[in-house]
Amino acid sequence: MPDSKKYLHPEAVARVARLDLRARYVVEGFFSGLHRSRYFGRSIEFLQHRQYVPGDDPRHVDWKVWARKDRLYVKQYEEDTNLRCTLLVDASRSMHYGSGPLNKFDYACSLAASVAYLSLHQHDSVACTVFDEEVRASLPHRSRFAQLHEIIKAFDVAEPAGKTDMHRILRETAETLPRRGLVVLFSDLLAEREGFFRGIRLLRQRGHDVLVFQILDDDELDFPFTGPVRFDAAESTNHLTCNPRLLKEGYLEALQTFLEEVCRGCAQNRADYQLIRTSDPLDMALTTMLASRARRGRATA
Repeated sequence: MPDSKKYLHPEAVARVARLDLRARYVVEGFFSGLHRSRYFGRSIEFLQHRQYVPGDDPRHVDWKVWARKDRLYVKQYEEDTNLRCTLLVDASRSMHYGSGPLNKFDYACSLAASVAYLSLHQHDSVACTVFDEEVRASLPHRSRFAQLHEIIKAFDVAEPAGKTDMHRILRETAETLPRRGLVVLFSDLLAEREGFFRGIRLLRQRGHDVLVFQILDDDELDFPFTGPVRFDAAESTNHLTCNPRLLKEGYLEALQTFLEEVCRGCAQNRADYQLIRTSDPLDMALTTMLASRARRGRATA
């Protein structure tokens, strides 16, 4: 039996439960809910008229307009639909690193569980994929709250290992999702960047809203090491023993270049991006991203 409190922190959830996780772009779905669909359907909100063509359902004819203009017009409505949220959690070997209470994988799982809770709380459907080079676990979209237990169970049995094939995972996700929705990626993004950008671009071309949480440990961001240290490669057997003081300046410069490239690539592909430390409180990480998305949503409305 998985321990739900291991990844779903009640204190963080309580502070962010009122936040509404909404996609900024139009989505589609099967059921009536909170989110706008790009397709016309039967709903309570009138959108526009169009001229009647043979084969249209007579029930949609606006007879009052016909009485005034002696022409047949049908009513079109904007359909309210549920959001389909897909969580992608990186379980490659580099995600095992951690210098605090939570390593990067545990933090990613905690954050993903919180996003799943918020989505299910507002009656959206959630799917989850745990991956490295390949898909390690995959859960289809469900809107019942029991889905949260299944997601946590998938996290509980996963152990970070293997390399990352980001392009393959994002491409397969884009190819298998039948409807537009929100795709949320949790990863340190220590992978080939061009493949990552191509995958994000493909998801956006398919109409998905994309949210990227890049999760890094404080050690990776601050490089606090002193004295002789052995550094092991994140996703290979290579290692380096050296005096870290000689490397710090060059490392931090390279890191800044890497982070700027990731941020710029996400912006160019219209994906929301948030860098998070594993020492950041979970509710703060969620609040910062959701508030930023809400501001951009108002700006584009």
